[in-house]
Amino acid sequence: MASKATNHEAYELPDYYELLQISPYAGSETIHRIYRYLASRYHPDNPETGNAEMFQQVKTAYDILSDPDSRAQYDAARDGATMPPATPLSSTIDFMDDIEGEMNRRLALLAVLYTRRRTNPRYPEVSLMEIEACMGFPRDYLDFTTWYLTKKGYVTRADNSDFTLTVAGVDYIETHRARFPILNRLLTSGQVRVSVYPMERRISARDRRKNEPDLREVKIERRKSRRDRRVNPTDIRSAKSGLHALD
Repeated sequence: MASKATNHEAYELPDYYELLQISPYAGSETIHRIYRYLASRYHPDNPETGNAEMFQQVKTAYDILSDPDSRAQYDAARDGATMPPATPLSSTIDFMDDIEGEMNRRLALLAVLYTRRRTNPRYPEVSLMEIEACMGFPRDYLDFTTWYLTKKGYVTRADNSDFTLTVAGVDYIETHRARFPILNRLLTSGQVRVSVYPMERRISARDRRKNEPDLREVKIERRKSRRDRRVNPTDIRSAKSGLHALD
C-alpha cells in the first residue's frame, strides 16, 4: 500500500516548467522574464485576462524555480517522478473528417512543432514517432498533412523523418492563431506535450544553466579540426619545396 501511495504522489507532482512554458534548462533571467509576463497576464487586477488561481500557481512555480536550492530539490523529485502520459490530441479533436479533419491535423502538427521550437530552440526537431504519440493518430494518415505543410514551406523534414518548424511556419501560426480557435487553444491550454529534450539529446542541466558549451557541439568542432589538419601530402611536399627554394 505504501508503494502505491508513493506512486500516486509522484503523479501529483506539478510540472512547473510546463506551467511556465519554459525549458527545464532555462536560466534565471528567462524564468524571471516569463514570470513577469505571466504574472501581469493572470493578475486579478487585470480586467481582461485576470485569473487568481493561475496567478497563484505561476507565483508558486516562480518561487521554487527562482531559488537555486529549492529548484535543485524540485528537479531531483521531478526526475524521479513518473509523470502521467499525455492525453492524445485525437481524444478531443476530430481528425477523421475529410476536410475539417485534415485542417485540424495541420493545425495540431503546427502546434506541436511550434511548442518544441519555442521551448527548445537548440533542438527543435520532433520525430515522427513523437508526433504520432502526441496526436494519437497513425502516421499513415499524416502523409498528406506533412506533404502539404512541407510544400508550403511551413515545415522541413530531415532524412531521418524528423520535422522542424520554419520561420514561415512560425509567422503563419502567430498571424492566424486568433482565426483558428483550435490552434489558439492548443497553444495556450498546455494540452500539447512533447518532450523538451529527447533523451538521446540531453546534456548536463548544470552545463546549460551556466551557458557552458554543448558537449556534442564541442565534439563536432573537434572532429572538424581533425579533418582540417588532414591536408593533402602533396601540398605539404610543395610547401617544403617552396621553403627550400627560399633558402
